[in-house]
Amino acid sequence: MKTDIILSGVGGQGILSIAAIIGEAAVKNGLYMKQAEVHGMSQRGGDVQSNLRISDKPIASDLIPLGKADLILSLEPMEALRYLPYLSKDGWIVTNSAPFINIPNYPETEQIMAELNKIPNKIILDVDRIAKENGSSRTANMVLLGAATPFLNIEYDKIADGIRFIFERKGNDIVEMNLKALAAGRYVADNQ
Repeated sequence: MKTDIILSGVGGQGILSIAAIIGEAAVKNGLYMKQAEVHGMSQRGGDVQSNLRISDKPIASDLIPLGKADLILSLEPMEALRYLPYLSKDGWIVTNSAPFINIPNYPETEQIMAELNKIPNKIILDVDRIAKENGSSRTANMVLLGAATPFLNIEYDKIADGIRFIFERKGNDIVEMNLKALAAGRYVADNQ
């Protein structure tokens, strides 16, 4: 078993929290994991990207080669397209449909969606709207993670346990809010 994941978005969206939760679940599952992060100008809304490699065998490198990612998980649709050359031919993209327009020459949303719709294996969802509907816009990253759970090769319950572990110090209300968002994202994936 091997799963190579590229996580992408812009600073402040919670990409590194997703990586921490998946990593925690992988380690608790007895799997090997390597991670590489690029923060860039994350404090100014710049690109944030993480390579996350999970396997039942030792992993030599923390970087995912071109054309080898099993999953691109993105909180920003243009960032999903940025890493498209890394996606394997059978790989999946799970991305937010709502753009984070932080540059003056940001492409038209219709152009971005047209490119994403060319990809055969995809889940495109408005994580911001779903998060708000489920109680908090701050859980958009957990909605995205929930939609990606069918492709992680880690049991859903283990991902939920990862959320409990990462957020337990913030209190039970925060844990439950994030678990609710995770379930909402999974619902979208299961019913698409």
